[in-house]
Amino acid sequence: MPNPPQIMTLDALTALSPLDGRYAPKVENLRQHFSEYGLIHNRVRVEIGWLMALAESPGIPECPTFSATTVAELKSVMTDFSVADAQAIKDIEARTNHDVKAMEYWLKQHLAANAEVMRISEFIHFGCTSEDINNVSHALMLKDAVGNCYLPALDQMIARLRELAHQLAGLPMLARTHGQPATPTTLGKEMANIAARLMRARAQVTAVSLTAKFNGAVGNYNAHLAAYPALDWEEFNRRFIESLGLEFNPYTIQIEPHDAMAELFDAVARANTILIDADRDIWQYISLGYFKQKLKQGEIGSSTMPHKVNPIDFENSEGNLGLANAVLRHLAEKLPISRLQRDLTDSTVLRNMGVAFGYSLLAYDSTLRGLNKLEANPERLAEDLDAAWEVLAEPVQTVMRRFGVPNPYEQLKELTRGKGISRDDLRGFIAALPIPDADRVRLLEMTPATYIGKAAELAKRI
Repeated sequence: MPNPPQIMTLDALTALSPLDGRYAPKVENLRQHFSEYGLIHNRVRVEIGWLMALAESPGIPECPTFSATTVAELKSVMTDFSVADAQAIKDIEARTNHDVKAMEYWLKQHLAANAEVMRISEFIHFGCTSEDINNVSHALMLKDAVGNCYLPALDQMIARLRELAHQLAGLPMLARTHGQPATPTTLGKEMANIAARLMRARAQVTAVSLTAKFNGAVGNYNAHLAAYPALDWEEFNRRFIESLGLEFNPYTIQIEPHDAMAELFDAVARANTILIDADRDIWQYISLGYFKQKLKQGEIGSSTMPHKVNPIDFENSEGNLGLANAVLRHLAEKLPISRLQRDLTDSTVLRNMGVAFGYSLLAYDSTLRGLNKLEANPERLAEDLDAAWEVLAEPVQTVMRRFGVPNPYEQLKELTRGKGISRDDLRGFIAALPIPDADRVRLLEMTPATYIGKAAELAKRI
């Protein structure tokens, strides 16, 4: 008979998601942004910010300017908001079955001792639909998480890749195209290639301007104008949104259409895809012996093969990037779609933003740890280069072209294609070429290890 199910307390060992279990310490910084607490905290920020904005408007005489003491108290509610406060709101939600309304009720209860606020308490959530509060909160969550967590992690990785690019700039490496020996490069240039791609991806992430709307039930300021028809609500609300560091979206239905969010998720997914490519290439370089991995005392690579030092950091990164991109791409594809003026499919999906960024940061941490373990293996690199003299067929036939030697490509193809060629065989071919002596000497002095073009210069320039 099966064992009866156990009643388990939620902790790192029993968590359903590994982000809250095994990997929790590595994504800890995301919790303040993407947890339920983070969402509620941002709702409170928006709601109080809106109340203070209303009180500062001369066009709303029924909502007079707050005293400095009250402003300080309202700001402290935002800055000192605690998990216990969030739980109190959740307790109210258990009765109301409405999360934003529960937050409105909590604010009125929490500020009940402040006579200034209580006199205008009905201006809390004035003119707002829940989505006005929520969409701004989600944009702030993303803005803060990207700035405080995501970009610093990406920057660390770019910095390490740049460091490796400079350190290994001149170390020759046999390149492989289609998995076959090809024109040499340097190990540093390969690291520079990755860094350059990630730098471009970073710029695309930061170029996304997160938008927000604050225009009522279906985007037309209907309720606002019913109460204050003479006030320029569009301009007023634009200033409020821009004061939060967001871009105001003037054309919406009940929900903000999430196009900017989709752009952001696509941009992060593209950065992740670049990193998947990098993880696989570095994994292959380790397999080829171009990189060794620094040993960690006490660590085991295989339960049965004691010799193994597995590239687990790059493998873990690749797997977690796949999970991240699956969520990011679903968010990007789903969120811009809404039935008519509103449905709730976006609401439940948006609660998984933290999952996408959690797996992304988990992967970045793994790749960075892997990069920090790498040690170049010059002997292995030199061994591969010295066994591939056929790669010099390219410069030889190119010089032959310059000086009009007939059928240069075809001659080198006959000499080298699909077979190795020795140093002496190639030198013998070069010695017989009808080309100027200076160019013949230059070709004779060339080796696979010196035929690296501008690779070192490019690597140092990143």
